[in-house]
Amino acid sequence: MELVNLKDSSDTASFAEAVKRGLGKNQGLYFPEHIPTLDNIDELLEKPFVERSIEVLRALIGDELNNGELEEIVQTAFAFGAPVEQVNDNVYCLELFHGPTLAFKDFGGRFMAQTLSRISEGKPITILTATSGDTGAAVAHAFHGIDNINVVILFPKGKISALQEKLFTTLGGNIHTVAVESDFDACQSLVKTAFDDPDVREGLHLNSANSINISRLLAQVCYYFEAVSQLPKEKRDQLVISVPSGNFGNLTAGMIAKSLGLPIKRFIAATNLNDTVPRYLKTGEWDPKTTVATMSNAMDVSQPNNWPRIEALIERGYIDKACLKGEMVDEEYTQLAMRQLAQQGYTSEPHAAIAYRAVSHDLEDGEIGLFLGTAHPAKFRETVENVLGNPISLPKALADVAGEDSLAVDLPASYDALKQHMMDLLK
Repeated sequence: MELVNLKDSSDTASFAEAVKRGLGKNQGLYFPEHIPTLDNIDELLEKPFVERSIEVLRALIGDELNNGELEEIVQTAFAFGAPVEQVNDNVYCLELFHGPTLAFKDFGGRFMAQTLSRISEGKPITILTATSGDTGAAVAHAFHGIDNINVVILFPKGKISALQEKLFTTLGGNIHTVAVESDFDACQSLVKTAFDDPDVREGLHLNSANSINISRLLAQVCYYFEAVSQLPKEKRDQLVISVPSGNFGNLTAGMIAKSLGLPIKRFIAATNLNDTVPRYLKTGEWDPKTTVATMSNAMDVSQPNNWPRIEALIERGYIDKACLKGEMVDEEYTQLAMRQLAQQGYTSEPHAAIAYRAVSHDLEDGEIGLFLGTAHPAKFRETVENVLGNPISLPKALADVAGEDSLAVDLPASYDALKQHMMDLLK
């Protein structure tokens, strides 16, 4: 598999090299030079999740991992399901929160951890990543206890839910957490600066587990196939998928699935008030605003890192731009959507509710909608209870950490402060 840096076409990498590097030169994203078209889609959709995922990933990755390695990686990473639940006559939810940290990022985080542990050949690696909520927990749990890999996770202090934070700041060991006194975009900026600093990049053998890493992105392609496999066959060619979007890795994965031949009619990029992409799709002007804090905090991103990959899919002709629509859902309508879902007997949290709102008001005759449930409602317990007026119970994964102390270190949004902290901690 050959991957090309979208900022510098002379910078190419194999899958293994791209996984280990994370980012390319000039902070460029690696992306496949070619995406094949699968001619056995109907046959694939009849297979079990793990078996199908191995075939999909083999088509994307090629022969860099032998059959035994890829099978072990996928079986370990995807050890839980992704069920589709019907909400009403023509709208379904793909539930991606049945993994150990109750969020969709368990799929990509665990696939990356298993892949990296096999291709690193025991050499030391430092994972540096930023999180707006769920990435931190997924990455922390995926890498916790893996020899020779240290993980440093940056998150915006006071801007993610308490239970989200407890899931990754209480582990200790090889998991190190930093509460940055700013927003998520500042955390992302610190990560990018670190990758441009040879002292840190080379000295600490830096890698990133954000959705910029190609391994996480390709893993997410697999659950789009799983979603379609569970839908009525006669409706599959009229499928509209609404993706709650922050950094846009999830939507990118869906578009890769469509490029492979999966029958998805069109996509909706559903955002909160941080609506850079919906405005861009309407006006043609890329005009990021200051990030606004919302109840759907994992989507509080005004400069989404993965957007260049979507642009590449469109520019190369894999995706018709007409099949993508952007939709902003404000705080009032987010709460209204949560209540509407509850009235239909379905409890959801703000991110999924935004995607539900966007798709339920956009379907045309004959279409069916699928929105992505990216996190368990209990991860946003306080918000969900306040909006719905009913208590919800904590699943075991959250109940076990709710009373534990955070081990996070507070730092200003200063690269010098972060560099010093990492050097003192890891060198």
